[in-house]
Amino acid sequence: MGKGTAFVIGATGQIGRAAVRVLAEDGWEVRAASRGGGSDPGWPDGVRPLALDRDAEGELAAALGDGCDVLVDMVAYDGGHARQLAGLADRIGSAVVISSGAVYEDDRGRSFDTQAEPDGSPRYPVPIPETLATVAPGDRTYGTRKIELERELLASGPPSTLLRAGAIHGPHCRSPRELFFVKRALDGRPVRVLAHGGESRFHPAHVANIAELIRLAALRPGSRVLNAADPEAPTVAEISAAIDEVLGVRSEAVLFDGAPEEGLVGLTPWGGPHPIVYDMAAAERELGYRPVTGYVESLPQTVASIADRLGDKDWREAFPGMAKYPDLFDYAAEDAWLATRG
Repeated sequence: MGKGTAFVIGATGQIGRAAVRVLAEDGWEVRAASRGGGSDPGWPDGVRPLALDRDAEGELAAALGDGCDVLVDMVAYDGGHARQLAGLADRIGSAVVISSGAVYEDDRGRSFDTQAEPDGSPRYPVPIPETLATVAPGDRTYGTRKIELERELLASGPPSTLLRAGAIHGPHCRSPRELFFVKRALDGRPVRVLAHGGESRFHPAHVANIAELIRLAALRPGSRVLNAADPEAPTVAEISAAIDEVLGVRSEAVLFDGAPEEGLVGLTPWGGPHPIVYDMAAAERELGYRPVTGYVESLPQTVASIADRLGDKDWREAFPGMAKYPDLFDYAAEDAWLATRG
């Protein structure tokens, strides 16, 4: 017996691919919407792909037709998208929407948005509960837009589960943080220079674990916010060693205390002076959530997908989304820094 009808927005994105597959395998009748209307070879038979520009006037309403039992939204970004879903609430039984851990702020008002300021790195409790204060809603930053989405949807939308995701990883990622170590291993770099003593932690969230949270939330409609992260939050030094292990290489970890030096040396996509770790107890309690994979066991597939996509290309060409970071592979600056320290 089927579970009902599911309408997935952003179906061919990184999380969407996994969510569509899991929902279809669980017995949902799935319509998989994306801008290009594409499919995925991993989806079961019966998934119905369709093209959708959710920002085009009336297009989402037309695609929904008579509605769905659950709408899963990977790409909702701000209050406008919340109001769009609220306007269709009579056709949506419940919703599961991806938010972000970037909405949190610490007891001094520091958040992801203040990290570039002097003493601006947030010092969150470990782990971070969903009850922690958040940034003010608005259209200024990613975090303020996401909290505006959350609040408006919870106030006037269908029953909605908002999943505050950590550092998303897994296959099909457009901006894989793991590239930082995968490319170094493939390039034969003998060292990994890491600021903050290699102890930086930014809690990862594998797409398979997020898809499992989506599956469970679809079965248990309600209005709630929940963290979405893996069962463990490894340090950046542990991530480096694990990726080396997958690729069969050995490198030396060169660790130093404090922030990256000379702008870039020691910088990583997980870097930060204080740990960012999300509490998953509420998801376990409210949904019966159990992770389906861990960070280390998921790495071989992730690393293989990055290496395959990278090939002989320039890393910016292969992963243009990573261009938001400074030059992550300035080996000359790294070597010069190492030379000054013998």
